[in-house]
Amino acid sequence: MKRLTLLLAMTASALLTVGGTIAVSSAAAASTLPTLTLTVTKSSITVGGATQSGGVNVVSTATGVKEAGVILFLLKPGATFEEVEAAIHKAHGEINVTSKYGSLVFDAEVTPGQTNEAQTYLQPGQYVAVVPGEEGKGSRAHALFTVTAAAAPVALPTPEATIRSIEFGFQGPSTLHDGELVRFENEGFLVHMDVAAPVKNMQAAKQAVKDLLAGKEKAVGKLISGPPAGFAGPVSHEAFQQETITAKPGIYVEVCFMDTQDGRSHSQLGMERIIKIVK
Repeated sequence: MKRLTLLLAMTASALLTVGGTIAVSSAAAASTLPTLTLTVTKSSITVGGATQSGGVNVVSTATGVKEAGVILFLLKPGATFEEVEAAIHKAHGEINVTSKYGSLVFDAEVTPGQTNEAQTYLQPGQYVAVVPGEEGKGSRAHALFTVTAAAAPVALPTPEATIRSIEFGFQGPSTLHDGELVRFENEGFLVHMDVAAPVKNMQAAKQAVKDLLAGKEKAVGKLISGPPAGFAGPVSHEAFQQETITAKPGIYVEVCFMDTQDGRSHSQLGMERIIKIVK
């Protein structure tokens, strides 16, 4: 995640968070789903709305902060959030160690003063809603909540396209359309994220891919022409979320910035590609 922060800081036109152009669910699709609300302040996160299993529209808002991320973590029976944080700290921030205790099932950025909406499917169980803190300092805030089994779980709308993260690449269409409902799913065995950074033209996109493979993050930062689209934050194996594309049409470099155990970014292993967003 340090690499992602670095690239954003180097982009003069970028917003303060990855969520600057995060696609949000269309009102038509979201209106048929139960709503789970996540409300973030400087020192808290509050969960409200539907807490039954099935498809939900996750509506996140933040006030009193410059930037905020929201995570939903499904705990395994008997596991505690304190164990999760202790394991991450012991592993020096290696997020894949969390698989022993549960799954990262949802991860999104929230721009203060705006509403972020994305859809996901909640299984019954004990969850933790988390606001990540600074690297190495644990969470900024968290709240436990229980998702009960619904008698008739609501199904999610069928996406018009699906992009899958694997080791180490992306599968699915390379052209996305504004207004299109797209599912972003992790079919890899490691934790992956899905971010798309806009560039001016195809030449810049090809150069960005070369720089990412070579680990030249500073050079990539100079090629980014606007705020990246955060399709999905770091999520576990088989986790997914879906949203309607609203990002500005153009050429983007889709990339995963998670690290391997030896400190290399997944982008250095080929987890990037060029995509287009069109009207």
